[in-house]
Amino acid sequence: MAGGCFSHVPVDVKKIESRYRRIVTPIPVPQSVPLLEEMYRLESRSMHGQLPILWDKAEDFQVHDAWGNTWIDFTSTIFVANAGHGNRRILQGLQEVLDKPLLHTYTYANKPRLDYLRYLIANTPAQFEKAFMLSAGTEATEVALKLMRLQGEKAGKKRGGIVCFQGAFHGRTLGAQMMTGNDGAKAWIGYQDPNIHHLPFPYPWDDKVKADPRTFFRQQLESLLEKHQLDAGKDICGFMLETFQGWGAVFYPKEFVQELVAFAKAHQILVAFDEMQAGFGRTGELFGYMHYEVEPDLLCLGKGASSGLPLALVMGSAKIMDLPDVGSMSSTHSANPLCCAAGLANLQAMLEDGLIDNSRRLGQLFHEQLNALKDKYPQQLRMVCGKGLLAALIFQDEAGRPLSKLCDLISEKAMQNGLLVVHTGRESIKLAPPLSIHQEALLEGISVLDECISSALEECHDY
Repeated sequence: MAGGCFSHVPVDVKKIESRYRRIVTPIPVPQSVPLLEEMYRLESRSMHGQLPILWDKAEDFQVHDAWGNTWIDFTSTIFVANAGHGNRRILQGLQEVLDKPLLHTYTYANKPRLDYLRYLIANTPAQFEKAFMLSAGTEATEVALKLMRLQGEKAGKKRGGIVCFQGAFHGRTLGAQMMTGNDGAKAWIGYQDPNIHHLPFPYPWDDKVKADPRTFFRQQLESLLEKHQLDAGKDICGFMLETFQGWGAVFYPKEFVQELVAFAKAHQILVAFDEMQAGFGRTGELFGYMHYEVEPDLLCLGKGASSGLPLALVMGSAKIMDLPDVGSMSSTHSANPLCCAAGLANLQAMLEDGLIDNSRRLGQLFHEQLNALKDKYPQQLRMVCGKGLLAALIFQDEAGRPLSKLCDLISEKAMQNGLLVVHTGRESIKLAPPLSIHQEALLEGISVLDECISSALEECHDY
């Protein structure tokens, strides 16, 4: 099937009528299949591979198709709709701009831009004095790469060394892919920047990491510096960290990050956090890096920044953010008035409507219930990772081998039963409901997931 790993043959599934779910047709919906197949013919296949559902509308934490089916959304459209689908504050903010009308100004000033910047800077940590707006996360990480190297050049560094982590993902453009810690993802480039380096990710289940995270960082960094004959003070200008390892919602040990930041400050090295998935309340804090109790120099934000419109940001001190000269760094849709209006309303929803509090409060219940599933299926569900309303269920067999096909099957069964989960294509299933979700809907979704895991294991005895 051109659309990816999921069958597009409609299956008669049980009818569901609950408070939050409704399944009344075969899945996938027969009428949707030719439309999906036409889309596959017209669009690059790189965009495909997700669950075969044709969305019609989405409200709060529910997704609807045009044929009467409704799903509880545990994806937030892959960490975007943090404030909930169609959040009323955001819709009102957009409508005010549309009614003017004012759709675009490029780099010319507009009032929504000032309103957003004023609120953003006033309501984020003091070290973030300025922001630069873009359209997508990969642009933001590219900007951070540029800023770290400009600062290194200003500080008299001989090389523009950037230290990243194996397994991390930072975007799909050239610099972002070079910082990504997956060799296969960047093989297309044909060469590697010799001044971008990767340390092993400190998985918390690794014995050496568990024994002493600080020493693990020092040993791995010293090994890297020795291997490439580098002097940290003269050759390294930045660390780029994904706040958590994306595929499995795996956080660094706190002590590891604290040691890294201390080392960076001692050697005039900037620290940047890629918060595309972690930012704007997702982990129970405004920004995910806050769990580490450190102060980064640069913050790269996207996805949940507007809960629906293309908005990404880089934030830092005025000293760093003003390194590029006037006109030397911009993007066609930077500070678009519609996106700024959405960004302002989104942040107001986070801070004034209790969404971060909801993420923190329900996050505790979320992880308690998911860990109960781990106890129920100990031979396959090995770990539950994440914080707040972010979780990843990691499925491995007794020998530690990935159970990717089992994850595919569970994801498909969840779709058939009125629940949408994040299909990673790996041994993990990621869960990220909108931060506006109700407790009753959250528990219903977890119950559906339980049923789907059980059904998948009954169907595939090999697991």
